[in-house]
Amino acid sequence: MSTRCGWRVSATSTTRPAPRPRWRCSPVTEQLVHVPKMGLVVLVGISGSGKSTFAQRHFKPTEVISSDFCRGLIADDVNDQSATPDAFDVLGYIVGTRLRRGLLTVVDATSVQPAARKSLIRLAKDNDVLVDAVVLDVPESVAVQRNRERADRTFADQVIRRQREQLRRSLRGMRKEGFRRVHVLDGVAEIDAAVVRRERSWNDRGDLTGPFDIIGDVHGCIGELRSLLGELGWQIDVDDAGAAVAATHPEGRTAVFVGDLVDRGPDTPAVLRLVMKMVLDGHAMCVSGNHEAKLVRALRGNKVQTSHGLAESLAQLESMGTDFRSAATQFMSGLVSHYVLDGGRLVVAHAGLKEAYHGRSSSRVRSFALYGDTTGETDEFGLPVRLPWARDYRGAAVVVYGHTPTPRAEWVNNTICLDTGAVFGGALTALRYPSREIVSVPAEEVWYEPVKPLVGTDDREPSTLRIDDVIGTRWLETEHAGKVKIPAESAAAALEVMSRFAVDPRWLIYLPPTMSPAAASSRNGFLEHPEDAFAAYREWGVAEVVCEEKHMGSRAVAILARDADAAARRFGVADGSSGMVYTRTGRSFFDDPTPLVNTLRAAVSDLFDELDTDWLALDGELLPWNAKALPLIREQYAPVGAAAGASLAALAGVLDAASARGLDVDALRERTARRTGNAAAYREAYRRYVRPTSGLDGVTFAPFCVLAFEGDTPVLTKDHRWQMETVGRLHDSMITPTRHRFVDVRDADACADAVQWWLDLTAAGGEGMVVKPLTSSRNAQPGLKVRGRDYLRIIYGPDYLDDLPVLRKRHLGHKRHLATREHGLGVEALTRFVAEAPLWKVHQAVFAVLALESEGVDPRL
Repeated sequence: MSTRCGWRVSATSTTRPAPRPRWRCSPVTEQLVHVPKMGLVVLVGISGSGKSTFAQRHFKPTEVISSDFCRGLIADDVNDQSATPDAFDVLGYIVGTRLRRGLLTVVDATSVQPAARKSLIRLAKDNDVLVDAVVLDVPESVAVQRNRERADRTFADQVIRRQREQLRRSLRGMRKEGFRRVHVLDGVAEIDAAVVRRERSWNDRGDLTGPFDIIGDVHGCIGELRSLLGELGWQIDVDDAGAAVAATHPEGRTAVFVGDLVDRGPDTPAVLRLVMKMVLDGHAMCVSGNHEAKLVRALRGNKVQTSHGLAESLAQLESMGTDFRSAATQFMSGLVSHYVLDGGRLVVAHAGLKEAYHGRSSSRVRSFALYGDTTGETDEFGLPVRLPWARDYRGAAVVVYGHTPTPRAEWVNNTICLDTGAVFGGALTALRYPSREIVSVPAEEVWYEPVKPLVGTDDREPSTLRIDDVIGTRWLETEHAGKVKIPAESAAAALEVMSRFAVDPRWLIYLPPTMSPAAASSRNGFLEHPEDAFAAYREWGVAEVVCEEKHMGSRAVAILARDADAAARRFGVADGSSGMVYTRTGRSFFDDPTPLVNTLRAAVSDLFDELDTDWLALDGELLPWNAKALPLIREQYAPVGAAAGASLAALAGVLDAASARGLDVDALRERTARRTGNAAAYREAYRRYVRPTSGLDGVTFAPFCVLAFEGDTPVLTKDHRWQMETVGRLHDSMITPTRHRFVDVRDADACADAVQWWLDLTAAGGEGMVVKPLTSSRNAQPGLKVRGRDYLRIIYGPDYLDDLPVLRKRHLGHKRHLATREHGLGVEALTRFVAEAPLWKVHQAVFAVLALESEGVDPRL
């Protein structure tokens, strides 16, 4: 409120009181103008009212879009009135784009006509933001004088007079046009005294970071709510009658209710009493559910259908007295549609909320938040048909909601539904944020019979795969890899491989991850060295590692069932087969996998009894390299070796002849001789890994990890000492043992012995070794490969040692991030399979590993 000569007006008033005598004048005090932090501000005033000056004083230049500026853009003349229609098209596009991006936007135009304001209000509504008007109302004489003083203004005084009359006629009804507020600044003094304050919307609580306990639909189930709060560690205060009247958490956590506190259950008033007090005390927050909205209408006397448990709530509230009903009505009517929390990283809405609506304010946003994305139709049970918005959600914010009861809380694209049907005999569920721990308590009984059976987020047959499980950009929520983004282009590349080359997906329960090398070594003549791997694990807090011989073969995953009956029972494969051996991209090694599977099953048969299981998943290498890679050797490596040998021999002959004629080519001859030796070493390097095979004759399998078996996932639950001991007990001509040693990286002598072991191994033709932490560690790489000097010629070329200064600049950050994610996804797939999750959920994690392989990482790493 401010006082000026003859007036006493409010910043939000659109009416003007009768004038007072001039001798009652008093100074104009600070005039507060509150505008939305995210929304549209329309400056309204006649030409010369000071709109541009006001905008310049109170807003950033980028926030202000003026009609003059837009005329200048398209006509090179801000006063070219013939360009006005096109200028406003440009203005509308800019304003709409900024509002879509959530930016405060100020329109500087006269806007004295309702039609001009209507299009701007429509832009705000189309983008679901609030819109305020700020009216700068100056005397006509002031505006006329200001325009006369501007050389760029040539229109007559009657234009000002006409604009002022248009403003006068529309001022009183301006609020009804759709503005949230109409701020009237009356006169020059009041305009000069204005102070603009930006206020966030009621749903914007990004300043609250938690931790939160987000609680699903309670529906009057006070017993279950008390049990769940107790399970979450809340301390509940009770009155003399034993009723819960307040609750606090010793760790300062905040409860967030997703709505639908009321209806259907045994004691809606008790739930309201407890939640209202928790909110009043600052220990809880609550968004509105559709049941609260309907109950409020009923309590206010509106005609509504008393179905879906409303009759029960009204009857229970009738006995509570007028004061409680009034307080409950006020509480429920004041609930917002959704909250944006934790800096925008968390959104809570009763029925969920698509990304475009986060933090927005409009009737359709509220409708979506309360009722979901509905078609307007009803199903055979008389319930609204809802579209599966969560399947298409790709936002970065976690969206937590309820509304649609499901048997269990499941993550779908960074969203989770917490309505697990407590009132229908299911469970009351909470999500602890940010830890993402799900906590549930079972219902005490079936309080209300559901009209429709509870269904999960996906009720297809467990073995049914759908293309929309994997196609497009997706966020995969996992326990062991966190939240992983799969870009659409990566998914498309993986789909090409999977659909054309992969084995039966029922066998495809795991794909091995990529692995990063150790950091580039500074030691003379080495690109990779064990000491750098040991140093890395020391830095990551790992005390003991295992060094495993790195076989020069083809990575192979063996899924083996004890017999065909076990394969049919556990994998759903009833064609008489009993296993599969496939590559790291899911392809079968041979056209007919049966001989290899049967031979390998026999070789590891003791493990079935030892581990008391009917199936095994093993990780290893299929040897020799040429059993799978012979075409690669013939078409890539051998031609390079042959060409290098022939060309360098010819060059040496030419240089010898030149030297005989007295030319000084000694340096070039020396370099050629060195390169000739490098080429010979290159040929020897790949030839070491080639040996004759015929069918399975000469083929062996080198296992180094028992990935999983019935009831256990040893890749996660067992250390590498157990792994090496277990596979070390396999003695069969089909099995090649994996030599290894355990090293305390804090012991210099132990590290030195391991380095010498690696030097001896690689000098004898070995590829190198893999260093892994003895036990799984989230803070360390799951493995680092340390490849031998000669083997690296195959990777980097015959002369790579001449380029060590350049090669040492390689960057490993992306590779290591990729290795960690792929490892976690592989473990996720195995744990899901062991837990008997649907095949499509297992396959999502497997597919993600293959999709990530298409990321742009140097393939030589």
